[in-house]
Amino acid sequence: MAGGWTRDGAVQDQIDDSIADAVTSARAQLPDGPGELYCVECDEEIPAVRREALPGVTTCVACQEAIDRRSVPGGGINRRGSKDSQLK
Repeated sequence: MAGGWTRDGAVQDQIDDSIADAVTSARAQLPDGPGELYCVECDEEIPAVRREALPGVTTCVACQEAIDRRSVPGGGINRRGSKDSQLK
C-alpha cells in the first residue's frame, strides 16, 4: 500500500534497486586477473583450490581473515537480532 503520490510497490522497487546496487558494487570489488601464487602478506603459497575459486586472489585464507577483521568496525556483524545488542 503506497501513500501520498507514490504508486503501489514503489517502496519494494526502491529496496530492490538498493540491493542490486550493493551487489553490483560488491562484484566490482572482487579481484580479477591471474592473481598470485604466494600471499602478498605472509609469502605462504596460496592453495590452487583457492586460486581457482577466486581468480585474482592475492592473500591466503588466514591473512584475508585478519584483513576482514581489521576492516569491520566493532569486530564484526551483529547476528544476535535483539535491539539491545544493536545499541552499542
